[in-house]
Amino acid sequence: MPFRVHVGVKPHLPDTVGRKTAEAVRHDLHISLDAVRVHAVYTVDGLPPERAGDVLALAALHDPVLHQASTAPLDEPFDWLVEVSFRPGVTDNEGRTAASVLRGLFGEEASEVGVYTSRQYLLRGAIGREEAGRIGTDLLANELIHKVEVRSADEGAPVDVEVPKVTAEAVEEVASVNLAAMSDEGLMAFSRDNVLALTLEEMRLIRDHYAAPATREKRAALGLPAEPTDAELECLAQTWSEHCKHKIFNARIDYRDEETGERTLVDSLFKTHIAGSTEAIRQAKGEDDLCLSVFKDNAGVFKLTDEWAACIKVETHNSPSALDPYGGALTGIVGVNRDPMGTGLGANLLCNTDVFCFASPFYDQELPPRLLHPRRVMEGVREGVEHGGNKSGIPTVNGSIVFDERYLGKPLVYCGTVGMMPTEIGGRPAYEKYHKPGDAVVMAGGRIGKDGIHGATFSSEELHEGSPATAVQIGDPITQRKMYDFLMRARDLGLYSAITDNGAGGLSSSVGEMAEDTGGARIDLARAPLKYAGLRPWEILLSEAQERMTLAVPPENLDRFLELAGEMDVECSVLGEFTDSGRFDVFYNDTPVAALNMEFLHHGLPQMELSAVWKRPQRGPAELPGDLDLGETLKTMLSRLNVCSKESVVRQYDHEVQGGSVIKPMVGVERDGPGDSGVIRPLLDSEVGLAVSHGICPKYSDFDTYDMMACAIDEAVRNAVAAGADPDRLVGVDNFCWCDPVKSEKTPDGEYKLAQLVRACRSLDEVCRGFGVPCISGKDSMKNDYTGGGRKISIPPTVLFSVCGILPDVNRGLSSDFKKPGEAIYLLGETFDELGGGELAQELGITGGTAPKVDAAPALARYRAVHKAAMAGLVTACHDCSDGGLACCLAEMALGGRLGAGVDLDDAPRQPEDMSPAVLLFSESASRLVVTVPADLASEFESLFQGQAMARLGVVINEPNLSIRLKNIELLSEKAEDLAHAFKKTLLE
Repeated sequence: MPFRVHVGVKPHLPDTVGRKTAEAVRHDLHISLDAVRVHAVYTVDGLPPERAGDVLALAALHDPVLHQASTAPLDEPFDWLVEVSFRPGVTDNEGRTAASVLRGLFGEEASEVGVYTSRQYLLRGAIGREEAGRIGTDLLANELIHKVEVRSADEGAPVDVEVPKVTAEAVEEVASVNLAAMSDEGLMAFSRDNVLALTLEEMRLIRDHYAAPATREKRAALGLPAEPTDAELECLAQTWSEHCKHKIFNARIDYRDEETGERTLVDSLFKTHIAGSTEAIRQAKGEDDLCLSVFKDNAGVFKLTDEWAACIKVETHNSPSALDPYGGALTGIVGVNRDPMGTGLGANLLCNTDVFCFASPFYDQELPPRLLHPRRVMEGVREGVEHGGNKSGIPTVNGSIVFDERYLGKPLVYCGTVGMMPTEIGGRPAYEKYHKPGDAVVMAGGRIGKDGIHGATFSSEELHEGSPATAVQIGDPITQRKMYDFLMRARDLGLYSAITDNGAGGLSSSVGEMAEDTGGARIDLARAPLKYAGLRPWEILLSEAQERMTLAVPPENLDRFLELAGEMDVECSVLGEFTDSGRFDVFYNDTPVAALNMEFLHHGLPQMELSAVWKRPQRGPAELPGDLDLGETLKTMLSRLNVCSKESVVRQYDHEVQGGSVIKPMVGVERDGPGDSGVIRPLLDSEVGLAVSHGICPKYSDFDTYDMMACAIDEAVRNAVAAGADPDRLVGVDNFCWCDPVKSEKTPDGEYKLAQLVRACRSLDEVCRGFGVPCISGKDSMKNDYTGGGRKISIPPTVLFSVCGILPDVNRGLSSDFKKPGEAIYLLGETFDELGGGELAQELGITGGTAPKVDAAPALARYRAVHKAAMAGLVTACHDCSDGGLACCLAEMALGGRLGAGVDLDDAPRQPEDMSPAVLLFSESASRLVVTVPADLASEFESLFQGQAMARLGVVINEPNLSIRLKNIELLSEKAEDLAHAFKKTLLE
């Protein structure tokens, strides 16, 4: 019989979780409570009930110093009790860990033990059942993955013990689908009802392939029905999904520009503008080319030193995070960790980066159906990434948060990981794969469940009221960490020949893609370990349940590989072998499940034919009010969501683990100033550093996505240079998130949105060439729309551009805070009248103006000079001018150092010369930096910038006050502490 263990903070101690919950109820739901106490409940199954007393006596599930524990409900008063528990089959990481503890304590007696967790919230206050229910469903639980029970004080705490197990079903026979009998309407209904996300043309193509006499003859010989099986259709759907095949980026696009009359046929945006620019840059660099592996593996690889290579991958997890912010974001971070793990022969994990895009956490309108409040989304995403990174022992060194009301429909959750590997292992390049026919197909790590089914196809569609709950996953970073440690040892011992992650599409993707290199594979799904019984064969094949990798292991190494896995407590299963049959053969025991032609699977998808039409939006000038109080405006700007401090989020992430962090996310004397770029020391016996930075500027998309893309690239490059990176030793990663750009009844403006995509890709091509920064990896997410409740919400076209840059000497790294009184302050770069889309324009409700432009040639010369000055020890602080312009840049440097500055803008380079003070202060013109230089080194510094746009603005002063003048008129004078308060208050409050 199962029993329960109830654990709560001792009555005389404060319950901080309960206090936080009460505050959240008051703030988010506007319901007043007197107090909340929280009890953890562990339902133990598979251990004799007489052992319950021993579980308490051994303090197996509680801390006896802080907690009270009992097998009966704890005797604490409440008016309403809300219990939140996981639905059957949902990953319960805490329960899994608790079960492991009990197995360690009780040995064989607990070999079959299972532990299932829930939380009881004891609410005290004058509220009714309806309000208590709202607290449960709207704040404490996500009904996709949780069950909620509400009980009054009269009803008492629940005493019945229920084990939330999945009901086991008999495994169904493999089903075939008679596509030949379906009309066009039937084909589309089948695709829609089964979340295949296939177009009518694609469904017809699959139908015709299976109707071909040659296909039927081969299938008959293999014991398969003439029509496709459910597993084959599911495998084709995920392989052909937008998420996996990037159909829009590889389409033939007829592009027309109504402004210039241009008409161009683009045959694959990816090949033309992304891979094409990278190849051109690599050729131009010649022997200085850093790239080792680009666009062909899970992450891009570049040369760090002669002995070591680094790799980087950034992914999005938008759709799952919209449904379950915690689980979606946790899956996002641990999922992208597996990309470097699965690159070449596997990489050690150095650091994480994350960028989030949300609607305002202060959103106060009625929410459309199925959408969660942005505050809840933000907190869930933050917690998910925190748990994934911190529990995996990987530092998070860089990131940002962007706010726009259009992210209400779908948040954007970018997660990235940087890894490192030896350039060679066993005399072979470590960034290549070497599997061949005859190598064993081995799955390592976590077990397979229903979570994550249809993840790839679900992410290829817009979010809507009926989006499937099965797409939600919850990762387990502890299981993944054990797997990772095992894989790195197996790699160094040369025990496997190739590795990849079980990402979108699960085994169908990982084995299917690896089999393309050998010419085929044969696997038996009955050998795959499951979380619970009852999964159908196609579900086992397609599930994206987390913490799994697929490896190719040569037969002669298989026994040692499995022995090492056992030693390190990592579950591994031999599923089959790689072949050269030309097919992906899948069985369940002796029953054929699928026999997919490799050529049709990977190359049978037809190229899309699309049309794009560009018509520039018409906008007037940016007209500013004449009575702006510039000091108050500066503090207001510092408090804006897109400028203000994100310290309350940053502090949740461990950036010190592994001991390599050099430039931190927060800098300055109080460590509350914003850093431009994270810098790590990947080799602790070397002075070589690695800067990790990014740029993201969706606010300019409403003007022209060409400028949006250019500014994002420039910002990423500028941030890396501001931390000390060499501008000639940078690599980039592009991550496109777009609203649906295909014209249809639901998207009548699809041609314009596609033209925006074309312009962004052209910009990437030209600006990357201008800076000499090759893209080595990337990803796109193309259906970031929501429909429901009679509304359609589309995100602004958004690109995250990430950069890894090499610092020759980490001791010369730079941070943004003022360091010493007496140092000279310089502005590098020219300011233009470019308020369009910027923070000041948004604050004042101005929709006109011109968005910032990028001129790569002078910018690169400036960045090279800055780097030369930094390596010569001439620069003490460096900060980029971006959100909020020059005024916010100076304010952030002052508050970081808690020092002041006397600034005179008379000589600041600008066009036009007579621009207003507000424009000069708050324009967000690109490619500008502010630096400080010791007074005795000023002439040497200035000599490096001969002929460039540069001006000495003033000097750092000991008095913590920022004073800015123009033509002998004081524009503003603000105390550094007041600036810090304005900068920090928004998200703290």
